[in-house]
Amino acid sequence: MLESNIITNLNEPSRILDTSWLRPGKTTFPWWNGNVMPDTINAPGNNFVSAQYYIDFCARNNIDYHSVVEYGLHQWYVDDGVGFQPGPNSDATKPVPGLDMAEICAYAKSKGVDIRVWVHWAALYPKLDKAFELYEKWGLKGMMVDFMDRDDQEMVNIQNEILEKAAKHHLHIQFHGAYKPTGMHRTYPNEFTREGTLNYECNKWANYIKPGMDVDIAFTRLIAGSTDYHLGGFRAVPPSQIKPNYTRPLMLGTRCHMMAMYVVLENYVQMVCDYPEAYEGQKGFEFIQEVPTIWDETKVLDAKPDEYIVMARKKNNDWYIGAINNDTARDIKVAFDFLDNGNYEATIYADAEDTATNPNNLTKKVMTLDKTAAIFLKLASGGGLTVQLKKK
Repeated sequence: MLESNIITNLNEPSRILDTSWLRPGKTTFPWWNGNVMPDTINAPGNNFVSAQYYIDFCARNNIDYHSVVEYGLHQWYVDDGVGFQPGPNSDATKPVPGLDMAEICAYAKSKGVDIRVWVHWAALYPKLDKAFELYEKWGLKGMMVDFMDRDDQEMVNIQNEILEKAAKHHLHIQFHGAYKPTGMHRTYPNEFTREGTLNYECNKWANYIKPGMDVDIAFTRLIAGSTDYHLGGFRAVPPSQIKPNYTRPLMLGTRCHMMAMYVVLENYVQMVCDYPEAYEGQKGFEFIQEVPTIWDETKVLDAKPDEYIVMARKKNNDWYIGAINNDTARDIKVAFDFLDNGNYEATIYADAEDTATNPNNLTKKVMTLDKTAAIFLKLASGGGLTVQLKKK
């Protein structure tokens, strides 16, 4: 089921004739980490200096997009509502005072980075044409449209209209707080991903996502396609130490589990949603920097519902393997008989022996192998495994 494209293929062919402007990739999402900024930043907020800090991080680390979302629990645009819900004077075409979106987009472009935004659908939709025209003029490349929360016919029509009009202005869409995908991204390839998923944003307020839930997502929600998930939490703790942190959320499961999710979950705009200092200099971050977000081929190498899954995905001549586990430690065998002939350089990231007390620890090993090889590794409780295979 996970290797099949049937749900996508049942949709109409693309209505976007020129897709050369579409740029899948990885993106920041600072709302998740609580907009963490270093003390040396002058006057952080909904302004240029905050965006610059994250844009520079993206430029250093092969991250394609920075997402402008909010600061201090107020969205980037003018709004007199409460809790991100639009008020009577909400206007998604007017940045808050002190925020120049064109300036931010221009700076990002100079660094090889693109800008996207978050917006509440009810603040966007009343001014849809004006907003998209303005966003394109500023230089935005896409957005998360949030809080749709329905799947009645009216909402389905609204989402289709958003996709169609966004494409005319070269904007990609990420639907959050939305129903599961139906393969519409074949018809409108600017639909990069949808939520329809309980995910790691819940760790901010104590509805913790457990590693076994990720396995269940792979066997259920992933069948429908690209899966919007707040990936990249790099502060794992043992279950006895988990607690709600709205800023700098904590994670269950190992770091290798989190890294493997970038392979297991299909998502054309994967989040790297922790803050820069949580990543730079940390074990395993180099894998996130390099892992693609679109694939040419997918193979499920080994899997058992509710327990574990081992998935391989190919991009050009290289393969990436991701394995995620539930709460039961187990030994697994990974055979490489799916590879083409020839040698590959394999970089293997695996759970370290002390992950029960230090779940952020991992081992890294580089070796040369071919299609006759196999490796035997232990997945820790809540653990994971990634293998990067570069064709020599």
